[in-house]
Amino acid sequence: MELACACYDGRKMALQGSTTGVNLLGKSAVELRAYVEGLGEPAYRGAQIYHALYAERRRDFQAMTNLSAELRERLGQEAAIRLPRVARRHESSDGAVRYVLALEGTMGAKPATIETVFMPEDDRQTICISTQAGCAVDCRFCLTATLGLVRNLTAGEIVGQVMVALADNGAALKPQTNIVLMGQGEPLLNYDAVMAALGILLDPAGMAISPKHATLSTSGIVPGIERLACEKVRPKLAISLNASSDEQRDRIMPINRKYPLEKLLETCRKYPLRPWEHLTFEYVLLGGFNDSPDDARRVVKLVANLRGKVNLIPWNPGELPYEKPSAERVEEFRKILTDKGMRAFVRISRGQDVMAACGQLALAESALAPPDAAHA
Repeated sequence: MELACACYDGRKMALQGSTTGVNLLGKSAVELRAYVEGLGEPAYRGAQIYHALYAERRRDFQAMTNLSAELRERLGQEAAIRLPRVARRHESSDGAVRYVLALEGTMGAKPATIETVFMPEDDRQTICISTQAGCAVDCRFCLTATLGLVRNLTAGEIVGQVMVALADNGAALKPQTNIVLMGQGEPLLNYDAVMAALGILLDPAGMAISPKHATLSTSGIVPGIERLACEKVRPKLAISLNASSDEQRDRIMPINRKYPLEKLLETCRKYPLRPWEHLTFEYVLLGGFNDSPDDARRVVKLVANLRGKVNLIPWNPGELPYEKPSAERVEEFRKILTDKGMRAFVRISRGQDVMAACGQLALAESALAPPDAAHA
């Protein structure tokens, strides 16, 4: 079925500054201080740019009135703030918005498209962001896997997704913003760029998103989980479990052959949870494959003695050979978990009618027309 979408004027998110100058988006406070010192400016100017760019979310150097007029003029000539360009904007009947974002091919990187989802709620908004264009993990129930890996995203491209979504919905923003690294890609396979972006997003002097409101979802990259455990500032951790045995998980998540359940769950047991924190185990229910009562009982044994919760996600339809489980089957599975004292919740993905739900993000670049064609 062809999806209806609200066409979007990509020029609204035009870059600010030089078309060839260094892109300041994604640079840390330390990097910005070094940059301005290289221009012969005092280091504190870097902190001023950092505050204006991230805390105030200013995308135009001329609007950074905490800088001198001379520096603003020079930045306009020699630097830029290049956000991902909105190529398409699909609005769901439930209020979720799926953005198809076009990325540049700078510094040897390939041009690419990614997807970001904005989900408004009564008291907050949640932004689902991508960390790679495509994905190499090849989960068999996920449409993103059909793209393969195009390339890793830069820190600026990761932060830029949040800035684009917030700017486009600025008139209706709630005080709290949640971010979930659950879009295209495996975050822990682009570790350095992801952590650089989170350093800005979770910085009280930067984008000021609370670590309590940020979640990183991984297919189970054990070395990445171990690295994340050592970070002073980090998001919450979610594990894509999706199976109740190694044999079952091998079939739908090839990464399990490298990091099988015993190794993955042992790493989870060693993970240093903060006092307020729980591990989240995501379990996509595939009708007739992993949604039986026996599966539920095996899941109970797998995650026993872990401080966590299980999010049950009924599979979202797509062009893959799986079925959505019945509501009765989902409830039976949930009840078995809760009767054993586990925290278990059914999560119905939003934006299904515009392919914005979990596992549905897979728009090929070739499907994109130039922005102006959308208005023809």
